[in-house]
Amino acid sequence: GTRLGLLGPNGSGKSTLLRVLAGEVALDAGTISRADGLQAILFEQGRAALDPSASLRKALCPNGDTVVYRDRRLHVAAWAKQFLFRPEQLDVPVGDLSGGEQARVRIAQLMLQPADLLLLDEPTNDLDIPALEVLEDSLAEFAGALVLVSHDRDLMGRLCTEVIGLDGRGGAALYGSVGQWLSAYERGTAEESTLSGKPSAPAAPRPVPAAKPRKLSYREQQEWEEMEATITAAEQAVADRQAEVERAAAAGHAILSEACRALEQAQSAVERLYGRWQELEAKRQS
Repeated sequence: GTRLGLLGPNGSGKSTLLRVLAGEVALDAGTISRADGLQAILFEQGRAALDPSASLRKALCPNGDTVVYRDRRLHVAAWAKQFLFRPEQLDVPVGDLSGGEQARVRIAQLMLQPADLLLLDEPTNDLDIPALEVLEDSLAEFAGALVLVSHDRDLMGRLCTEVIGLDGRGGAALYGSVGQWLSAYERGTAEESTLSGKPSAPAAPRPVPAAKPRKLSYREQQEWEEMEATITAAEQAVADRQAEVERAAAAGHAILSEACRALEQAQSAVERLYGRWQELEAKRQS
């Protein structure tokens, strides 16, 4: 289906347009033509509350032990694996999952909803690296159409085949890429300033698009590119240390204490890596 990116300066109406398309906000003017039986779903991080007392199994598969996805019937364990959950997590309450894990639950729920059109409003907000990857993979597999609003221009560039740019004054135009829209927007803003004979007034600044990600230093860029593999290895180390703790449980207090200390150190390493990744990502997006 069509994969459309929606871009524009802050306040240009991107989120409002998604809500209009979803039928949540009435039009002030104009009309919308909808295909008969069109099912559109609006998705935002944090929009759908999860039941913290429900098990992961129940959240992923509320009716029985199987789900139907793309005309295939999958056992809940296989479905959970697609969203990076381990079988032993299935009976864990959703409230005990991390923020990134809960985000993956919402993505799994989204992919099971009957939809011809997905309307995605900043779906990457507050996602960790595994959840970002799950989201992108899931959207890439989605057979219907989607409209994406996101400050993650890399994601938009990979997923979207067309881009519509809103100018903040009621106008819109179709572009071939995010870069084309940004160049056209900046050029149009500069031309307006030249024609007016004066720069933009500081008291009433013109809305501008989200800033381009700032380039990291060469070493930071290398670190950022390797961070995913580094975190994956660190998380595997946590799993290995957890297995050692379980084996050490019957081996005596001293061995068990040593295994627990190693596990704590491995968990701390993962936390530090996620913190560092967030620092690098914030620098790229600032």
